[in-house]
Amino acid sequence: MASSPDRESSRPFRHPGGDVGVLLCHGFTGNPSSLRPWADRLAAEGFTVELPLLPGHGTTWQQMNRTTFDDWLGAVSSSLSDLNARCRSVVVAGLSMGGTLTLRLAELHGNSIAGIVLVNPSVLSLRKELKLLPVLKHLVPSLKGIADDIAAPGRSEFGYDRTPLKAVDALRKGWASTRTDLARVTAPVLLLRSRIDHVVEPENSTEILARIGSTDVTEIVLERSYHVATLDHDAELIFDSSVEFVRRVTHPSAVAGQNASEEQTT
Repeated sequence: MASSPDRESSRPFRHPGGDVGVLLCHGFTGNPSSLRPWADRLAAEGFTVELPLLPGHGTTWQQMNRTTFDDWLGAVSSSLSDLNARCRSVVVAGLSMGGTLTLRLAELHGNSIAGIVLVNPSVLSLRKELKLLPVLKHLVPSLKGIADDIAAPGRSEFGYDRTPLKAVDALRKGWASTRTDLARVTAPVLLLRSRIDHVVEPENSTEILARIGSTDVTEIVLERSYHVATLDHDAELIFDSSVEFVRRVTHPSAVAGQNASEEQTT
């Protein structure tokens, strides 16, 4: 597990493709390398792809401790605006905290998103130590890292080997605001979750599916992967199903139907 990811893996990825765009959001203490194979597949399918590096990531955990959820949200919001300026339709996808950011974008900018893909998304944690964060973050700067929960041997996401606690507290606040507005998510949803996940509890997906306002929802259980499923045994299943989903929800007839539905509710 690397304490500071190599420069190549931490770089943002951009691919100018067709008139359908996909924004990919990586996870907490991770970097674009965890989603790069997914981005490459989407690019090969002809989509315009944006995979930004979130503030405080791809550097050191100490720098990440100086960033907030609003910083991370601002980065993906900027990428979403850029894609919407260049593309006819845009789908947003995310892993773990990237799923949190994806949901938040759908809550705040639903009219500009054709659909969302969530892989092991997080909106809460049942860990008791989180209740101590408001105090603990001032006493202990970091704890053991959470990177590389991958069933397949020999694979790494090059995440931090420490978990910065001030950043965790920022994420906790982001979870709260995202959970509050889940009913505002009305875009089509593809949710993929690992049967065994040592980072995100299954209650996260349960909470999301119970509270979102979307009527077009597909759930797929990943039987052979752990948390970083985009680098694990089920990666191709994620890639294949997401490509099919993006094509379906961005088809002109689907977009027209969604726009008509939104007009009826306004």
